[in-house]
Amino acid sequence: MPATFLIVPEWQGSGSSRAMQLIDGAEAIAGDLPKALTRRVSVPLGAGESLGSGVQRMSAVRSIRDAVEVAIAAVTAPDAQLQDDAGTVVTIGGDCGVELAPLAAAMRRTEQAGGRLAVLWFDAHADLQAPDDANPQPFSGQVLRTLLGEGSELLVPEFDQTLDATRVVLAGVRSVETFEEEYIAEKGIALVPVDELGDGSTPAGVALVSALEATGATAVYIHVDLDVLDPAVIAAISFPEPFGLSLPVLVENITAVRRRFALAGAGITQFAPASPDAASDDLAVVLRVISALTRTL
Repeated sequence: MPATFLIVPEWQGSGSSRAMQLIDGAEAIAGDLPKALTRRVSVPLGAGESLGSGVQRMSAVRSIRDAVEVAIAAVTAPDAQLQDDAGTVVTIGGDCGVELAPLAAAMRRTEQAGGRLAVLWFDAHADLQAPDDANPQPFSGQVLRTLLGEGSELLVPEFDQTLDATRVVLAGVRSVETFEEEYIAEKGIALVPVDELGDGSTPAGVALVSALEATGATAVYIHVDLDVLDPAVIAAISFPEPFGLSLPVLVENITAVRRRFALAGAGITQFAPASPDAASDDLAVVLRVISALTRTL
């Protein structure tokens, strides 16, 4: 499947001490992608201000969101000058905040074509924290809740680009706050835990495809935060959580979903190598994930 790669080395949404290493991670990935199909979004180095919101570095997060929106519109325009048919946009972060504009655009395009979009959120964390104006927090933990229309008013998508919670499937999540568990139950968000994604007794992909089919989706946007993988698989992540997915299981699940649904877009986030030189240690893992998202089936 031809794809356009959009490189967005955003670090401002991260709460990790390794946040700026996300820049090195995005650039390392870009170095192994086809240049003719790769576009970059310029990201400011400055941290930005909270602007009185519940989001740390809000001004930077918002300006990057707007820049990505412009870039997405450019690469998906009918007259975009790209090699061959660039097809689906795969956004390379950066932290999870890079997903705001690409996911909203995927929803808009899918529904304009008469389809129905579901979002598959591969992540060790639920990213469903609510903003607290009195105590601003990093945006990465709020991204999915913002897409659902309940984040800061400075970042919530327009009404027709806000997700319905029943179209979201969380996969591989294993670090969830109590209030997030309550929110998941209240909103009816589907959750497929690690042991249901392929534990040897059940073929990989069966539970996930079933959960996505229940949303009524015709197309899927796939978000992959690399911390969904077990820390033994990849070291270059900001918030490692034990008991994650193996690389083969992640690849098999992505492949199963792509065989069943059209891919409306995808994002890969949170590649944070300890140094530019160290990126090569884990780059093969990231490229396997990209291949699962883009190869012809």
